[in-house]
Amino acid sequence: MLQGCYTALITPFTNDCQVDYEGLSSIIDFQISEGVSGILVAGTTGESPTLSWSEHEKVIKTVYDVAGDRTVVIAGTGSNNTEESLKVTKFAHNLGIENILLIDPYYNGPSSLEIRKEYLEVIAKEFPSLTIIPYIIPGRTGTKLLPQDLALSYKNYPNINTVKEATGDFENAKLTRKLCGDSFSILSGDDDKTVSLIQDSDIKANGVISVASNLVPAAITDLVSFTLANDGNLTTLQDSVSPLFKIIGVQTNESTELGSVITKSRNPVPTKTLMRLFGMPSGPSRKPLGLVTYQALQFILEKARIVYENSSLFKPIEDFFDLNIQERLYSDKYLKGLYYESY
Repeated sequence: MLQGCYTALITPFTNDCQVDYEGLSSIIDFQISEGVSGILVAGTTGESPTLSWSEHEKVIKTVYDVAGDRTVVIAGTGSNNTEESLKVTKFAHNLGIENILLIDPYYNGPSSLEIRKEYLEVIAKEFPSLTIIPYIIPGRTGTKLLPQDLALSYKNYPNINTVKEATGDFENAKLTRKLCGDSFSILSGDDDKTVSLIQDSDIKANGVISVASNLVPAAITDLVSFTLANDGNLTTLQDSVSPLFKIIGVQTNESTELGSVITKSRNPVPTKTLMRLFGMPSGPSRKPLGLVTYQALQFILEKARIVYENSSLFKPIEDFFDLNIQERLYSDKYLKGLYYESY
C-alpha cells in the first residue's frame, strides 16, 4: 500500500524552454536526500500537457534512471486518448516502473462509466503487475470518475488499488473509503487538505501527492508521518508550513483600462516562480502558461517570508543548492523576469 509523501515533481526548463535534464537530476537528488516516500513524474505539476511524447518518455526515463533504485517512482501516463496512455504505460513498464498515475481523460468528457470501461480497466488488464492510480481532479479535466466506478474497478482489477483524491470534496472521499475499504490507499491531491483527510475517521487517507514538497520535502514528509502517528509536533509543523499551501494557486484582482479582472495563476506557475527566485533548477513554465502578476508575486513573497522568518524549513534548500535564501527573498534584483510588468 502506498503511504507517505510523494512529490509531484516539477519539470525544470532552460530559459529557452527546453527540458533541463541536468536540473531534473539535481532536484531528484534533493528530494531523495530529504527522505520523501517517492516521486511522481510527468503529472500536472510536471507540465505533462506541454511535453511532447518523446520528451514525456525521456523525462520518465531520466527520473527512473536517477531514482528508480532509491525511491518509489510513479509515472504519469494518463491522457484523453486510451491508446496513447497504453503506449506510454508500456514504455514505463518496460523500464521497470511499478506505479502509474492516470488522470481522468480531459476535454472529450467521458462519463464515469466510460472512464472505467474504456480507459482504466483497459490499461489495468493490459498491465496487471502495475499499481494503477486514478487521478480525480474535475476542476482540471471537466469530468470525474465516481467512487462507485472506482470501487467496481478495484473489485474487477485489484491493481487499481490507490487513488489521487483531488476533488476537494470530503463527501466524495468518505464514499471512496466506504466503498473501497481499508486496504485501498487514498492519497490527497491537495496539500492544504492532507491533514484533514488523514484525520477524518471516515476517510483515513494514507498520504499525499504533494506540490509543496518541491520546496520542503522533509517538512511535508514529516507532516504526513506526524498526522498518521497523531504526533504532538503536528500543530507546530502545520503552522510553519501552511503558508506555502496558499501559493500553489494564486488569485488576484487586477486593474485594467477596461475594468477589473480576476486572474488565476495555477499550479505549477507560483511554485516554479518561488523556485526560480530561490535559484533552484526550475526555469519558466511552457506556453501557454507564463508569469504571475506583480500583485501575485508580492503575495508569494509574503508567504515565503513568513515561512523563512518563523522556521528553518528552507535551510535544506540553502545547504543542498548552496544558495542564500535571505538575500533572494529580500532583494528586488532577483525579481526581474518573474512577473508581467503590465496587464
